[in-house]
Amino acid sequence: MSVEPGPAASLDPLDRKIVAALQSDGRASWTDIATLADTSVTTVARRGQRLLDDGVVKVAVVPAVNHAGPASLYLLRLQCSPGAQTKVARELMLRPDTRLVSVVTGEWDVLAELAVRKDESLSNRLVGEILGTDGVLRCDTDVMLHTYKVSHDWSRQLVTGEPYVYSGDEPHECDPSHLDEVDRAIIERMRDDGRVSFRAIASGVGVNESTARRRFEAMHSRGCVWLLTLVPAAAIGFESEIILDVGVDPGRVDAVAKELAAYRGVRFLASMLGRNSLFCEIILPQREDVFEFMTHTLGRLEGVRDWSARIELVTFKRGFVETPWWKSAIE
Repeated sequence: MSVEPGPAASLDPLDRKIVAALQSDGRASWTDIATLADTSVTTVARRGQRLLDDGVVKVAVVPAVNHAGPASLYLLRLQCSPGAQTKVARELMLRPDTRLVSVVTGEWDVLAELAVRKDESLSNRLVGEILGTDGVLRCDTDVMLHTYKVSHDWSRQLVTGEPYVYSGDEPHECDPSHLDEVDRAIIERMRDDGRVSFRAIASGVGVNESTARRRFEAMHSRGCVWLLTLVPAAAIGFESEIILDVGVDPGRVDAVAKELAAYRGVRFLASMLGRNSLFCEIILPQREDVFEFMTHTLGRLEGVRDWSARIELVTFKRGFVETPWWKSAIE
């Protein structure tokens, strides 16, 4: 049910453990990963670096949406002219204001998340730019009212086998005052390579190594930056990446969202302004797991009226970062 990638299909169990460990902590040392994988540091370092070099895995550091000022996230559902889906997705991917860009099945061809600061014009973005993109026929725009969950560690059980426990904590709302110029310089140094050494960061930014480490750890622990490990789901044996638009009775939106957020397979969850109350992204190992989720989890939640589902075919961008595998997925 996921049509992503080439190199992922050839990964063996050890590679998958390394990938899962990097998704749990993108800056984990090869020594720590070797302990989890129960093999030598030399083997893990060689294999892990190959996965990074081949573009199967990408580790990046990205700032929170509000780091440059209060911003709103809009969900764009685009219908494209026949054969233009890939072209439109590539153009949207190149925009610095798109957080997610994915080609999907269903009525709409491309889904994108657009970040617009409160002091910027949504009309100019949509009418003047996106609707003017060659190949775009229609665009349905909805605003994300509240984000309940953003999960980057959905594969941890493949390494540790530990059960998932939902903390109930919602994503931190970062503010420009939380970061200074040194913090922003550190973020820029880590945007393209989240595993760059603190020594190299310190040298490029003009601080000592311990300061670079301390500042990054403070930003990360507060939630002002995300350490994001991008990996195609198929690389570690997950065959289902699905987008759900869930209709919920108005009085039950918050309760339903909190119940869904506690489910490990839910990777992203936000409440929407439009008719479909919740926007939900799930990632599950097999079709049987999808059936179980739909019938025994989503289908039994009080207040859920209906839903529509789309399969993610190719994800071009996630978390403001271009995925390294989209080219091989469409060739």
